[in-house]
Amino acid sequence: MRDLPKDQLNPKIKNVWRINDAIWLTVAFLCLFIPFLIALIVESAPWIGITLAAIAALYVIGLIVWLVILPPIRFVRWRYELSEDYLDIARGIVWRKRFIIPFIRVQNTDTRQGPILRAFGLSSVTVSTAAGEHEIPGLETHVAEQLRDRAAELARIAQEDV
Repeated sequence: MRDLPKDQLNPKIKNVWRINDAIWLTVAFLCLFIPFLIALIVESAPWIGITLAAIAALYVIGLIVWLVILPPIRFVRWRYELSEDYLDIARGIVWRKRFIIPFIRVQNTDTRQGPILRAFGLSSVTVSTAAGEHEIPGLETHVAEQLRDRAAELARIAQEDV
């Protein structure tokens, strides 16, 4: 079996993941909690209070899992490597995925940077093929730009060789 790719993401990506996950968990929590809270105000039924407590408990458990437990594991499992012929990406905690993307198949390379990534000085590189997009998140902006440019150059060279 082939060795894992050697390059890792920037460690600051763990905080980006935590912020993203906290936002989504909080939005989901509020969408579930507020209707039951209104129902409790309108009609004081004991089952509504129990439901509210269960939703709050699931929210706290979700925060612990997604903000404390998963980011370090996710960080360790995310790896990538750029060689002369292909881009190798390995990721996943339970379901591990490995992508070998030959440069002959690459159609486009991009960098992306949302507000949270920008706050941490990070960017993502996206490599597009006919089969879809593959993203490498959490690289320092200058590293992401170098990786994007190198991947685009290798894709151009691969296209010329055909």
